[in-house]
Amino acid sequence: MTTTPEAAVPSTTAPARPNRLFAALGAGALTDPAQLSEIYEQPSEHARRKQVDRLHEVAQRLIACSPLVFVASSDAAGRCDVSPRGGPAGLVSVLDEYTLAIPDATGNKRLDTLHNIVETGRVGLLFVVPGRDTTLRVNGRACVSTDPELLRQLTAVGKPPRSAIVVAVEEVYGHCPKAFLRASAWKPENWLAADAQPSSAEVTLSHLRDDALTIELIEQTEREALLYRYE
Repeated sequence: MTTTPEAAVPSTTAPARPNRLFAALGAGALTDPAQLSEIYEQPSEHARRKQVDRLHEVAQRLIACSPLVFVASSDAAGRCDVSPRGGPAGLVSVLDEYTLAIPDATGNKRLDTLHNIVETGRVGLLFVVPGRDTTLRVNGRACVSTDPELLRQLTAVGKPPRSAIVVAVEEVYGHCPKAFLRASAWKPENWLAADAQPSSAEVTLSHLRDDALTIELIEQTEREALLYRYE
């Protein structure tokens, strides 16, 4: 990943570390896509035909209902990243049946996704609608635009963004709902209690390993960040 000195992130530039477990498992891993046909059946004709090359009317309606999209990208070296983008329903704008625009919102300033898109010009999207098991996958070419006229149209995050991810749609696919059904993702009775899982602050503290920090300090920082999330 290309970074400026101000935005340099050590975790993306550190040298590869030996991983004995991965090396052991990788030694016997598949090396040819043709080997997959030996352990999996061929997809049905229905599954093949579900992929189209444009946003038909129903896909556009689903995107208009989605307040959450996961954006997958990779840098020029092939290192991958998936980041969520959230806002009100219709956060992502359909400019036409071949083009989408995702407004950028204030985050942690790492700009991982934007760096990746500038480097490779590719992106993958997964649209989610809370409470529904319907998801939509969109893949295509991408760029980071600062066109003022475009940005003035993209106010879902509270005001015109500094930039937008523009996607030239190449593949559109409606996913099978089995993953969400198996996960019981939208059933509150199956959700873990808050104290049964690490909090965001606990995760942050474990990663930073700074003796000067406490859970309480990190929680306060998180609360303040949420207060000013649209700035």
